[in-house]
Amino acid sequence: MRFLMLVCRDTEPVPDGAESGAPISDVDEWATTMDARGIRITGDPVAHQREAKAVRVRRGEIAVTDGPYLETKEILGGFDLLECRDMAEAIEVAAAHPFAREGVMELRPIREL
Repeated sequence: MRFLMLVCRDTEPVPDGAESGAPISDVDEWATTMDARGIRITGDPVAHQREAKAVRVRRGEIAVTDGPYLETKEILGGFDLLECRDMAEAIEVAAAHPFAREGVMELRPIREL
């Protein structure tokens, strides 16, 4: 099964005692490990939310809005496309990501058409 994993950081500080500020080297190590296991197909960080555009077409007119479409407590930082046996393995992979300690990894199964 393929999964899209959205890598998000919380905008609020992590509670006392929680790990904070995962070094990029930890993320690189996670990516290298998952690549070697054949689980991570691709992934990248995304640009800052101030560079985002929301695009809609209504009544044939294109409307473009600056910024992200959703206002949430998390900031989308990147994505990974995963190939896992099932949701249980995808959860294991997401939980191993360094940013899972300070943010949220959203897993979405990709519908096979």
